[in-house]
Parts: sequence; structure tokens; C-alpha cells
Amino acid sequence: MSPNVPLLNDYKQDFLLKRFPQTVLGGPRLKLGYCAPPYIYVNQIILFLMPWILGGLGTLLYQLDVLKDYSAAALSGGLMLFTAFVIQLASLYAKTKSATVERILTTDILAEEDDHEFTSCTGAETVKFLIPGKKNVANTVFHSVLAGLMCGLGTWYLLPNRITLLYGSTGGTALLFVFGWMTLCIGEYSLIVNTATETATFQTQDTYEIIPLMRPLYIFFFVSVDLIHRFVVNIPALEQMNQILHILFIFLPFLWALGILPPPDALFLWAVEQVLQFGLGGSPMSTRLRLLVMFTISAGTAVTSYFIPSTVGVVLFMTGLGFLLSLNLSDMSIVFKHSVTRHGVETKSQPFPGYSEKQFTWKQCIMYIIILVLALLETSLLHHFAGFSQISKNSIQATIGYILVIILIILWIFREIQSVYILGIFRNPFYPKDVHTTVTVFLEKQTNLLKIGIIRRILLTLVSPFAMIAFLSLDSSLQGLHSVSISIGFTRAFRMVWQNTEHALLETVLVSAVHLFSSADSWWNRSLNTGIRLLLVGVFRDRLIQFISKLQFAVTILVASLTEKKHRKSATTLCILNTIFSPFVLVIIIFSALLSSPLLPLFTLPVFLMGFPRPTQSWPGAAGTAACVCSDTVYYCQMVPRLAAALQTAMAAGSLGILLPGSHYMGRFQDRLIWIMILEHGYTYCCINIKGLELQETTCHTIEARRVDEVFEGAFEQGEYTKVCSFNEHFGNILTPCTILPVKVYSDAKNILSGIIDSHDNLKEFKNDLLKVLVWILIQYCSKRPSMQENIPKTEGKRETPLIILPALNSAPHPKSLEDTDSSSSEVFNDWSDDGNIFDDEPTITKGKQEKDQFKVVPDTKLPIPGSVDSQRVGDHSSDTVPENDLFKIIMLGYPAVDKGKQGDTAYIPLMEFSCSHSHLLSLPQEWMSSCMPNSKVKEMSSLFPGDWYQFVLKQLECFHSKENASSLLEEIAKDKVLKDLYIHTVMTCYISLFGIDNMAPTPGHILRVYNGVLPWSSALDWLTEKPELFQLALKAFRYTLKLMVDKASLGPIENFEELANCLEEYDSDWYIGLVSDEKWKEAVLQEKPCLFSLGYDPNMRGYTSRVLTLQELLVQVGKLNSEAVRGQWANLSWELLYATNDDEERYSIQAHQLLLRNLTVQAADPPLGYPVFSSKPLPIYLY
Repeated sequence: MSPNVPLLNDYKQDFLLKRFPQTVLGGPRLKLGYCAPPYIYVNQIILFLMPWILGGLGTLLYQLDVLKDYSAAALSGGLMLFTAFVIQLASLYAKTKSATVERILTTDILAEEDDHEFTSCTGAETVKFLIPGKKNVANTVFHSVLAGLMCGLGTWYLLPNRITLLYGSTGGTALLFVFGWMTLCIGEYSLIVNTATETATFQTQDTYEIIPLMRPLYIFFFVSVDLIHRFVVNIPALEQMNQILHILFIFLPFLWALGILPPPDALFLWAVEQVLQFGLGGSPMSTRLRLLVMFTISAGTAVTSYFIPSTVGVVLFMTGLGFLLSLNLSDMSIVFKHSVTRHGVETKSQPFPGYSEKQFTWKQCIMYIIILVLALLETSLLHHFAGFSQISKNSIQATIGYILVIILIILWIFREIQSVYILGIFRNPFYPKDVHTTVTVFLEKQTNLLKIGIIRRILLTLVSPFAMIAFLSLDSSLQGLHSVSISIGFTRAFRMVWQNTEHALLETVLVSAVHLFSSADSWWNRSLNTGIRLLLVGVFRDRLIQFISKLQFAVTILVASLTEKKHRKSATTLCILNTIFSPFVLVIIIFSALLSSPLLPLFTLPVFLMGFPRPTQSWPGAAGTAACVCSDTVYYCQMVPRLAAALQTAMAAGSLGILLPGSHYMGRFQDRLIWIMILEHGYTYCCINIKGLELQETTCHTIEARRVDEVFEGAFEQGEYTKVCSFNEHFGNILTPCTILPVKVYSDAKNILSGIIDSHDNLKEFKNDLLKVLVWILIQYCSKRPSMQENIPKTEGKRETPLIILPALNSAPHPKSLEDTDSSSSEVFNDWSDDGNIFDDEPTITKGKQEKDQFKVVPDTKLPIPGSVDSQRVGDHSSDTVPENDLFKIIMLGYPAVDKGKQGDTAYIPLMEFSCSHSHLLSLPQEWMSSCMPNSKVKEMSSLFPGDWYQFVLKQLECFHSKENASSLLEEIAKDKVLKDLYIHTVMTCYISLFGIDNMAPTPGHILRVYNGVLPWSSALDWLTEKPELFQLALKAFRYTLKLMVDKASLGPIENFEELANCLEEYDSDWYIGLVSDEKWKEAVLQEKPCLFSLGYDPNMRGYTSRVLTLQELLVQVGKLNSEAVRGQWANLSWELLYATNDDEERYSIQAHQLLLRNLTVQAADPPLGYPVFSSKPLPIYLY
């Protein structure tokens, strides 16, 4: 990290200085990076002032009493419509006339900086530069019509006489008229001429050309208020609002330039979310579709309740719909669908590998039905028989209010003692002090807290909702049925009881307390019903929480700037300015909280701006739709289902605090960082998104990860001697530790193999062990073949002796040829050595003189009667022999031609029979029986074959478990010499393929290359590679042997055959031994193989390493992040990358900071701005 990291490099500074004036003026490019003719600037000024000229004409005719106000507006609008069409047609004509070749669209956002060659004032290149035109023809028409309408209504809005009537001041009228038309010209230019890049950018790409509609949208809003004031009976509040908006109208360009006003798409989603949450009692939803559907249904519920004539019917309707809408209805539909198609084939795809979604069961459905029936019964009885009464100290409703206060206090206490810190400041004395122990010990210490959590859950999900329903059912405000405020207020209240019980309980207690202890004649008690009071208290509560979080974030930014030594001087200046202008900073924070918009620290410095309001998720795309997938992603895929189950327990107990949509949590264990965001919350469920951050830690990543570890260690790893109630030493950090979760995940251990893999004794034992492992793997393979299992019942009771083609190992001895004699030294691998790069994919091979006696069996031939083959009479066609083509003659392939007289030296493979009738069940596949090695070499190497181990492995087989005499059968098979010779031939050929024909002691580099699947060249290599299945078995045996060597060096030698067999069985069942890059490695992780092993080489340490993954329960530390700090940094990230185009990898705002966790926060943003390696689909967590 550079000691002086600039906020923007020189090029980006010039670029931003050119872009910002364009944004302020709505699109005119008056500052270019190159010399342009004067008519370029003159044409832009004319196009910019054209709406004012046309509107001024209508205004002049109105002021001279030639036209009425509406006629003047229509004239200006018509002229503007015509002008807009002319401008768009000119753009289309310039595009068709231009002969330049279209360039392929690139992602270069600096393309606007390209130089342009202008030939004339009205040339095609000039028109294309001034008026880029629209992407879609429909937008060409729509935007032109909109421009005409905006000019006409704007003329009407800014008529001098109208402004004078509002303010009665000539000077004020002139000021508003001039600057008001400037605002209109800016809006018109961005709509029909050239759209400026907005500072408030939500989408990364404007596919549907929504950005040009942003400024006209706000102009139409201001004009609409004036129109309502014109045609509606004079209302003082409306007139005052119109006066204020006329003044704000001239400040719209500054609001647009500062990025305070959101683009249309973000504004729509934000507005829907706010109305659903605070007006209708719902929750932000996990997807856009769910949000729109839920908003429509909730709004329909409020409207329907207005038209229900019966008071009991209204209460029952609100209670029932409030309960049903607070459930996860999508999962209920899944249950119904599953019940209908449970006998069919399940074809539902999983959200990601290894994820098993927990759905509703019929037990939960029945439980919800019972709760709904009891709620309806309670509501109807209380509402019908108890009557209505004002809240007083002696009323039933007041008594229920006192009960709610007690429940609220108990729930708060029970929730706080579940977390490691109380209020995030004081260490919880009831929380286990030293949790740096095993999972079993930690769970024993946490048992009492979990019991309290169960009690809290019962109070929260059963007792509190029914108590609040009783409070609402007894309210006297329900007498006024035909009132919009009653329908909205109580629809929200009955919904909030289930949707967010803890906040509803707090709001109900506050409303009850204020009503009891305030005057009955106060405006609060006299003019507002209980539903509206609850709504206002809910909005106030949310905005107050946001204000406190934003204020804490602002203070953290100030402290963080002062603690940075590299920028302390400039940071001190900024802090002094913030202190001087603290009232203005406070106003920005207040307005940011009121609009529920992020507080944007420019470049993460203490320069605070209001970000534009946006949805809770901060990003336009759905959660989990994008991630920077890499090799580490699979570990998060395996972890997420286990983590979700652990989160279910913690959330239900209250260990993570109040679950609010938009809350962020961070999990940490070993080298992994998990980012958790709550997307949606309802009755007994919430939806979350889990992201996994990169495991390959950069410098900035490491610094912040180390601070995260320090924060968690300070909270959880305290000894018994620690004070009973200590303070949170990292209170200023945006991360506050919450709890620890036991999760079954992979622990990752990397070890150095120096002294093991390079030990001469270990390498010598390696060769012997490899033969044993090869024997074990081949026998296990043959015993588990499907064909073997199918043939077991067929051979019972039959004594037919099977025939086998025996390789030349057991044929009559041949005189050694000269080639045989020199075979051991015929192949030299000078270039395939450890002197070069051990990671060479294709080692250079030096070939010496090759063997001629290569054998291969002719396939698809008939087996004659044993003993009928006369190997010396090839051409004999007598009745007791077979034709020459049917003989299993040895042939030579791929070698120089042999003299005709020397063909008599070649041998034939005799036909042999097994001594045991069941030996063929363990026989090797026929395609493996061909020979490729010289007879003398195979005989020489056969002495290394572990015969005792071969006998032991065969006797331990369990493939004949259905037979009573299984042990005797295995004894007979073990004594079959023909079967043994087959195994000797195959094992030794594989052995030579892995080590080469020289039978030299292996080196560490040799072992690494073969482990990676790069075998030394030999005449047996081609033979082995032609048999992919055998090749994989040989490679598997080699890898097992390496793991065995490491275990023997670490744990001690193997004492006997039984211990070795148990060890290999453990490798086969509980281990995956291979390469991290293999697909099977990923499959093993997703299938939760208990252990995984891989061999590697560290070029930095110049040493061989091993990596071992072990599946076990580990303690995952979880803490809560300041949600406003996350939103603020994400808002700055969006502005910095999408508007300032500051994508420098070493920019200041991405540098590590131990208080703000800037680097980790940027990583956790949604792509393309962030780069998490994993992001899950919305996961439902059920809290019961």
C-alpha cells in the first residue's frame, strides 16, 4: 500500500472536472479536452436556450393579453413538440448519412473523451456529437411528446402574473422566472438533446433509457402541485406548499448535481418499500417481484377494509389478513404443490450444490391454522362483548397495556443476555467467558442461555401477539369505520403484530403510556386514532434509530481520518471544518435519516453528502444472482446449509439482536469471512443472503481481517480472571461481536513436508508400499465390479472351468535376445529429472533403443480346448488345431520390421485355466491382460510382488458374504496361481509405468509430477494410457501411497497387514486424495467427505506442502455491523465507480482501515462493483 495514495489520479481529476459541469447543466459539453470549433459551443447554447425562447414567446403573448394562460402554454408546448421532433429527425438523418464504420460497443466509460473531427456547422459528425439520439424509436416519439408537454406546463407554471399572486413581490417574481426557466432548459436538454451522466446512478447500464426521464419527472411533480392548487378549492396548507416548491424549483439543478434526488427506478422501489413497511405494516422483500406482489395485496387489504360495514367484520378481516400476509406465503404454496405432486418425480433444482432447503411441513401449517383460529376467536369475542372504552387507568385496555410493558422489559432482558455485549458496550456476565475451547464444552456452558432463549421465543411468538391483539380489539377508535385513517392505521397495526412483533410491542407500549400520562384534550389524543398514533410512532422509531446509526458512523469517519498517519494533516483540516460547520453536518444527517437515504462520505473522508434514497438492499439486482466464482466458492457452498441451521438457533434465541431487514452481520473462522444480510422478516421467519469473501488475502484484506480477529478475541477469549462487567475495547469499530455458532465446516491445514517427502528411507519404503497399495486397489476394484456381482449366482452349482489368456510371463523360457539383455539400460530419462522445473507439463523424453518383444493379444477370438495349440505349427489346419487367424499369436506393433527368419523367436500366449472355479470373479478385465513389456523385465520385476500381502487381501474380502463357505472359497482363490500371475503382470506393468523401467529410487520432484498425473515416458506408458480406468486406479494407488508415507512419518510405522488394510479402507471411505483443481475435489467437498488431502509445491518457500481439509464442528464468531456505515460506504462506492470512474485498484477509498473495514465492505458489494466469491440465493430461516 503506497504511503501517499491519491483520491483521484491526474487523468481522472481532469475527467471529473469536465464531467461535473456537464451534469450541472444537464448535458451541454462546454469544456472539452481538445480544441473544437466555436460553432460547437454556439450550437449547444442555442439548443439549451431553445425551450426558453419558445416558452418566452407564449409568456409574452400572455402578458400582452393576446392569449389566455392555457393558450399560451399550449402554443409553447406545440412549438417545443415540433422542435423536439426536428431535433430527433436531424439526429437520425446524421446517423444514416454518416459513412463511418460502427465500432463494436466496448465497456470503456471514457469513450466520450475521444476526439471528433468536425467539418462544418451542420455536418453529420457535428450533429452526431451534439445530438447522440435515442436507442429506441419508441423513445424518440415518447421523449419528444414529453418535451412538448413539459415546455407547455412549465410556461404555465412560470407565468409572471401567477408568481406575483403567490408572493406579491416583483423582484422575487423576476428571480424565480429567470432561474425557473434555467431549470426547465436543463430538463429539456437532458430529455431530447444529450443526457448527462447523473451523479445519482442506480443501474450500471441504462438499457431502457430511464435516466433522461429523471429530471422531467421532478419538474412534473412541482408543476402538478401548482395545477392542483389552481383547480382545487383554496387550502392554506396547499398554498404554502406551492410557495415553498416554487422556491425549491430553482434549486433543482443543485439537487440533481449533488445526487440527492434518486433516478426513477430507485425512487419507485424506495417509495413502494417505504409505503409497504410504514404505511401497510409489511417488510422489505427479498426480491423485486415479491415486493410488488406484496405491496399490491397489502394495499388491496387496506382498501377492502374501508368498505366493510360491520365493525366485527373489519376487525376479523384485519386480524386474519395481517397474520397470513406476515407468513412466508411462497413456502406455503410449495407445501401445497408438493402435497399434490408428492407421488410424481421431483424435478425441483436446488439453489446451489449442497443446499437442502427447509420447507414448511404439515405440522407447521396446522400450527399456523390453530394460531389463526385462536386469534380470530379472541378478536371477535373481545370486540363484541367487551365494548369500547377510552384508555384510562382502570380500563381493561390499560391493564393490558401494563402487561405489555412487563413483557417488553422481560423480552429486552432476555435478548440482551443472549449476546456477548449488553447494549454493545458492557460485557455480559452470563455469557461464557473463555469460549476458546471445544464445541462440546461451549455448548455445555451455553445450555442455560438457550433455555432462556426458548422462553423468550414463546413470549415473542405466542404471548405478545395475542396480548397486542387484545389491546387493539378493545380500542374505541374502531367505532369510526368509514375513515381512511382508521383503515390505514389499524390495517398496519394488526399486520405489525405478526410481521415485526418486537417493534410492534415497543410502539404499542409507547402509545399506551403517552395516552395514559398525557392530557385527554391534547392534539395527540383528540385528533389521532390509535392506528395513526402507532404509525407515527413507528416512523419516528425507525428514523431515530437511523439518525443514531448515521451519527455514530459520522463520528467513526472523523476518528478514522484522524488516526490515519498518512493523511493526518489534511484530515485535521477537514475535522476542523466539520466542527465549524457542525450545524450543517447535523442537518445533513437529519435529512438523510428522514428520507432513509445513506449518508455518503465522499471518498470515505469526513466530507458528508446526502445519498439518494434507494431500496434497503442498496443494489438494483436480486440478491445472489452474481458472484466472482473461483476455486474457493465450493467451500462456501458446503458451509451455507450448515451455517443457516446454526443461524436459525441463534436468531430464535435473540443472540443477533432484533432482526431488521437491511441489517448486516459478519462471520469469521480460520481464513474465511462470511457476510450475512437480512433481506426480509416476518412471523417466525426471515430471509437472508450469505456472501463469502475471498480466501486469498491481499495486504488490505489481511490488515482488516486481523483487526476482525482482534475484535472477536477481545470479546470471546477472556480468561476467568477478567472483571465481571468489562467494557468493549473496540466500541468505535463498526463491528460489534454478538455470539458464537457451532457449524460443521472444513478446517484447512497446510503443512510443510520437508524431512518427509525428501527422506531417503521414506522414499525407499514408498516403492514397496506402492506395490501393496496397487494390489489392494485392484483386488477391491475387481471384487466390487457390477459384472462380478451379477456372476456370483450364475456360477453356483456349476463347475465349468473358465479359460484365461495368460501373459507371456508363464510361457516356456525363451533364449534372451540382445535387446532383452540391454532392456534395463535402453531407456534413459535425462530430461525428465528434478534439475528442471518440476511443474513442466510435458517433460522432454530421451528415447533409447526400444524393446522389440512387445506383446498384444488379438481381440475377439474363440477360445479352443486347452492344450490344443501347437505353438510350433502355425499353419497347420488339422482337426485338432485352430486356424492361424484364431490363434492368440504374439504380434509386434510400432517397431521396425523383423527379418522373416527371426519370427521364430516370438512367443505365443498359452491358454491356461483357473484352478478355482470362482477365480474368474476376481479376474482382471480382459483388455488389461495384454502385455507390453519384455519377458525378462517382467520376470525380473515379479520378484518384488508382495505375495503374502496378496494372500492376505484376498482372504479379507467380503464379496462372498452370502455363502456359508466363503472363507474356504477365498482360500482356494488365493491359491490360484494363474490368477496370481495375472495380478503380478498388471501390478508390475503399472509399477513400471509410474516409476519408469529403471526401477530407481523416486525423488520428491518425481513424486509431485506423478501425483499431478504427469508420468515418465516408458514403453508401458502408452499401454497404460490406452486403459483410462486402469490409469486412474494406478494414479489413485500412487496418491494413497503418498498419503500413507506422510501418515507413517507423522503417526508411526504400520505394524502389520491388518493395520495397513484398515488404513487403506479409511482412505477409501473417508478421504479424497487428489488435486485441488480436480472436479472430483469439488464434488467431495459438496458431498462432505470427512477428509481431503492434496500435495503441492510452494515456490516462495521452495518446499513441498500438503493441504488437509477436515470436516468438523468449529466455532464461527458472528458480529453485527453498523448498517448505516455499510450503506454509506456502498453509496460512495457507487458514486466513485459509476460517476467518477475511479476504478484504480489502489485508490484511497479501498485502502484498509481498522475502524471502517473499508476493503471488506467494498468486497461484499454486489458485482460488478464488489467481488464476493460466493453469494447465495435468498435463504428462508424459520425461527421456531
